[in-house]
Amino acid sequence: MPPYIFRAQQFVPRPLDEVFDFFSKAENLQKLTPAWLNFKILSVDPAPVQKGTLIRYSLRWRVFPIRWTTEIIEWQPPHRFVDLQLKGPYKLWHHEHRFAAEGNGTRITDEVQYLLPFGVLGSIAHTLKVKSDVEGIFAYRTEVVHQLFGER
Repeated sequence: MPPYIFRAQQFVPRPLDEVFDFFSKAENLQKLTPAWLNFKILSVDPAPVQKGTLIRYSLRWRVFPIRWTTEIIEWQPPHRFVDLQLKGPYKLWHHEHRFAAEGNGTRITDEVQYLLPFGVLGSIAHTLKVKSDVEGIFAYRTEVVHQLFGER
């Protein structure tokens, strides 16, 4: 089964270096995550974030506590970085963050490739809830980024 793909783009009227700097700080993940996930960073090693950094966090999806570990597998400041889930709820979670100077600001692009475990049951869960949760999490993120950086 091929992975599901989620893409989002947003323009902010702020310089590339400023926007990348914000997104490259692990502590800002909590600001970008809806409160209903009860997201908490447990560790960032090594810090500051760079290729090979492991970020461990906990969250709660509905009533289920989840421990999640991602590794920064690509690091190309100020244009791009990729995090890959090593441990967590997905069979695959590959999140590419891209940043491009555009006019008087920065274009932010997220592309997430993900797969759920449990075969057909995972596909059903995706249709019933996971897809809308992923979309909702990124909609929240878009709104927070708009509040922090503005948008045209």
